[in-house]
Amino acid sequence: MSTHPRVIPELETLVALFYDAPEQLGYCREVTARQLPPVYRKLLAHDHHMTVTVEQHHGTLVNVQVLDTRLDANHYSRKILLRRQDDDRVVQFGIVRLNFAHVSDVVRREVESQSAPLGRILIRNNVLREVELFNLWEIAPGSDLCRLFDMKPEQRTYGRTALIHCNDEPAVELLEIVVPE
Repeated sequence: MSTHPRVIPELETLVALFYDAPEQLGYCREVTARQLPPVYRKLLAHDHHMTVTVEQHHGTLVNVQVLDTRLDANHYSRKILLRRQDDDRVVQFGIVRLNFAHVSDVVRREVESQSAPLGRILIRNNVLREVELFNLWEIAPGSDLCRLFDMKPEQRTYGRTALIHCNDEPAVELLEIVVPE
């Protein structure tokens, strides 16, 4: 098992990577799996890759659209949308913070190419991975999420924070928010 200190994907830390004011993204309230409406529970309350989950749910593969990136020391962060391949509809927003020390150079180059969702890259490269769910969130969208999801401020959606261990190392911190159903 890892000799590194415990890594916890903190909502505030992930949001602060790309937002000066967290309310631009939205207001998040922690909820339990039982408090999620059934469709969101199925989409979010699990220890699986969201890429695979949203593809199964929507019945089509997804493409990644990278909205912004940051690179500092060993961490590469990106703000993304996942879009359905069949109609280009947005299905998920995400903030990903990847520690390059825990992935191969091949995986690093693929991630930096911005050509595929992270989950697909890890699967394709046979990276031993374990997804660990941390928190579930009810989200009242801020101006940016309203724009990205084409939703109204009074609507609600849901998300999660999770950690992907690659080869038993805490490699990827995630904030994943699905579009309103």
